Amino acid sequence: MEIDQMISVVRNALDDLKAKEIVVLDVSGKSTVTDRMIIASGTSKRHVMSLGQHVHEEVKHNGILPLGIEGQDTGEWVLVDLGDVVVHIMMPDARSFYDLERLWGFDEDEEQTS
Repeated sequence: MEIDQMISVVRNALDDLKAKEIVVLDVSGKSTVTDRMIIASGTSKRHVMSLGQHVHEEVKHNGILPLGIEGQDTGEWVLVDLGDVVVHIMMPDARSFYDLERLWGFDEDEEQTS
């Protein structure tokens, strides 16, 4: 599956369950681990866990085999590893604290948001 299609599947899954502040970062020139990062916020720990599980199920339903999912036990930060795309779903406090957008050297003008 093409990376743009994979991003579309993930964004739709996040939209289905009302994720907040969805951002797609192109880190292909900055990372050897992945090409894109999708970052989203949930409104509660249960919401974060549900978003992670829904993304995991939807990508599998669309023929993408996830490499792994982490953080389902706490709900502060769930990571779904799809290889070319890594999805970070976080509580707002964790997202603000870790500030992945700035860590990866992006400012608001470079981000793709929905």
